[in-house]
Amino acid sequence: MEETTPHIHDVHTSLADRDVKPREALSLWFFVGALCLMYGLVLLPVGIYELSHPPAVVLANLHASFWWGLLLTLFGAFYVIRFRPGSGR
Repeated sequence: MEETTPHIHDVHTSLADRDVKPREALSLWFFVGALCLMYGLVLLPVGIYELSHPPAVVLANLHASFWWGLLLTLFGAFYVIRFRPGSGR
């Protein structure tokens, strides 16, 4: 009986043959949302404080800190929830 050495392609399996699940990449939009959420959570309390203690600036009656804080908090929360890791997107 003749023994044959295994061929190199028989010994090594390719990556396609393995049951290895690739890691899911984090979405850039998750980080954009997290950054906007953090800025919003800083601006919103400042804006609430400035409602009762308006700063001595032009157009203080528009309450820009409050509205931008609210907008960034909502925008950031939406994107963090929508593109969170493991959400399938």
